[in-house]
Amino acid sequence: MTTVVVKASLGQRMRQKREMLGLSRHKVAVACEVTENTVTNWENGKHVPKLPPKQLAALLATLEWELQDLIDD
Repeated sequence: MTTVVVKASLGQRMRQKREMLGLSRHKVAVACEVTENTVTNWENGKHVPKLPPKQLAALLATLEWELQDLIDD
């Protein structure tokens, strides 16, 4: 049960940050080399990002996040 809460919290934070930066899901998807549907699933808490280092770095850079931002509640 706790995992679901963490997933939703991360997805919500991702969406808020993306919207704050004025980015589309498409832009995040292209930067991370994933589909737009994947980004939607992250934001809706259906999945958490499981990316190789290069793609994870792209996600962090696109959202202007540090690694700690991914794991903080």
